[in-house]
Amino acid sequence: MTRKILIVDDDQKTRVLLKTYLEKNQYEVILSHNGESFVTEFNSQMTQLSLVILDVMLPDTDGFALCKIVRQRSNIPIIMLTASSDDTDRIVGLELGADDYIAKPYNPRELLARIKAILRRSGSGTADVAAAPRFYRFLGFTLDLVERKVTDAAGELVALTGMDYQLLKYFVEHPGDVLDRNVLSEETRGRDAGPLDRSLDVQISRLRLLLKDDSKQPTLIKTVRGAGYVFSADVSVASV
Repeated sequence: MTRKILIVDDDQKTRVLLKTYLEKNQYEVILSHNGESFVTEFNSQMTQLSLVILDVMLPDTDGFALCKIVRQRSNIPIIMLTASSDDTDRIVGLELGADDYIAKPYNPRELLARIKAILRRSGSGTADVAAAPRFYRFLGFTLDLVERKVTDAAGELVALTGMDYQLLKYFVEHPGDVLDRNVLSEETRGRDAGPLDRSLDVQISRLRLLLKDDSKQPTLIKTVRGAGYVFSADVSVASV
């Protein structure tokens, strides 16, 4: 099945180059040149899209506003493109629900690798589902591995991005274990966390917020100084 990607970038040369490169790698690409055209395409193609790529700087809006729009309606993976060398753009994007970011200028091969990694992590492997537990339960929350969703004690859906889901899934599969930052980054982004990379910390903070874990004195996802993080809840598993 061909994966469909929606890209918004105001630079025509960049758009054409990306479209040509990704189509050579068996992706179907839809292009938008500004926020208005992106929203139109997203609304009409949303159920068919596998991923969206958002440039931060656009003539009529910015990638952050578009990220909010996408997250209000879908958990589709999002990659953000930023020309800023400052971490601020990247952190804001992650806080809004982006799954990954890449700084300009970038090698198209690196972007392709990021796309493949995100789609691989967000894809469901039906062959393994029957043999593995379907549900993980903790503190009133239920993580459903088949439907890839989390509900709270009242049965309300918790709005997780693909990266939120991957991070939580790894935590509940390793309760009580001290998990190294690089391991967590590899599981969620497919690469190690650099010494100055704050994106994992931002993602942890976001997950704490979604799970109502006090960020100042967390009791669910605890920081182990100099070692990593530990998921401290009692976790039960079930197939039905």
